Amino acid sequence: MAKLVFGMNLSLDGYVDHQEFSPGPALFRHWIAHVRALTGSLYGRRMYEIMRYRDEDDPEWDAERRDFAVAWRCLPKWVVSRTLKSVGSNATLVPDDLEAVVRRLKNELAGEISVSGPELARSLTELGLVDEYRLYFHPVVLGRGTPFFAGPRPRLRLVASDRIDEDVMRLTYVPA
Repeated sequence: MAKLVFGMNLSLDGYVDHQEFSPGPALFRHWIAHVRALTGSLYGRRMYEIMRYRDEDDPEWDAERRDFAVAWRCLPKWVVSRTLKSVGSNATLVPDDLEAVVRRLKNELAGEISVSGPELARSLTELGLVDEYRLYFHPVVLGRGTPFFAGPRPRLRLVASDRIDEDVMRLTYVPA
C-alpha cells in the first residue's frame, strides 16, 4: 500500500513561496534523490503549472537542474484540476472523484506518493488520506503568502527531525 506524503519548503512563519527563497545545493540534491525514489506525485493545478516547465530542456540549466528535470519527467504524475483540458507527458488528468482516485492509487501502488500543493493537501487532509507531513523550514520570515496548511490544522504527532543542510530543518509528522 502506498503512503501519501505532503512535504514542501516553507518559511519559519509557515508560508510556501517559490519566489522568496530557494533550496541551496545540499537541499536541491536532497530533492533530486527524493523525486527519484517516489512512486508518483499528485499535483494541484497551480503547482503543476509551476513545475511543468521541466518538461522541456533548458540549455542554461546546470547538471543538478537537468538531473531534477529528468527525474521529474520519469515520475508518474496525477494532476487534479477541473479547468485543465490536458497535461504533459507521464501525467494523468484527474478532473473529478479525487477521493476514489487517491484511494485506488494508495491500494494499488507501493512506496511514496507525494502531494504537491497546499490546496490539494488541504482537500486530501480533510478526506483523511495524507499519511505524513514533511515541513522543510528555511530561516526566512515572510509574513504573508500561501500557508503550508491551507485549511484547518490537523492534529499531528512529531516522528522525526532532520537537518537537511546548514540552514534547513525537516520536521516529519503523522496524523495523531
